[in-house]
Amino acid sequence: MKPELGEGFPAPNLEIVDQVIAGETLPELRLHYTTIGSPSGDAVLIMHGTGGNGQGFLSQGFAGELFGPGQLLDATKYYIILTDAVGHGKSSKPSDGLHLKFPRYTYEDMVRARTG
Repeated sequence: MKPELGEGFPAPNLEIVDQVIAGETLPELRLHYTTIGSPSGDAVLIMHGTGGNGQGFLSQGFAGELFGPGQLLDATKYYIILTDAVGHGKSSKPSDGLHLKFPRYTYEDMVRARTG
């Protein structure tokens, strides 16, 4: 079920911003992002704590309370980057073809991949 989108903040950029990172155990790692705001603002990276996709952060209870004008992460001041966790959304996942050969990874690996 798609979350109900929050209101009162700039419309998210729902275009796929894929970043491909070569790795030793995974020949290609696709990381999917949803962004809100302008790249000229200070960047704020928000990662899903339990696995999931960035679209989950667009609900009224999250985005509607944080990204609007005057709110803590005002999207007119910050460039907000909402990531899909590895294995979820449009990021690389086992079902892309590697299945059981997909390497085991930890949350630390996902942080390392996003910070390059």
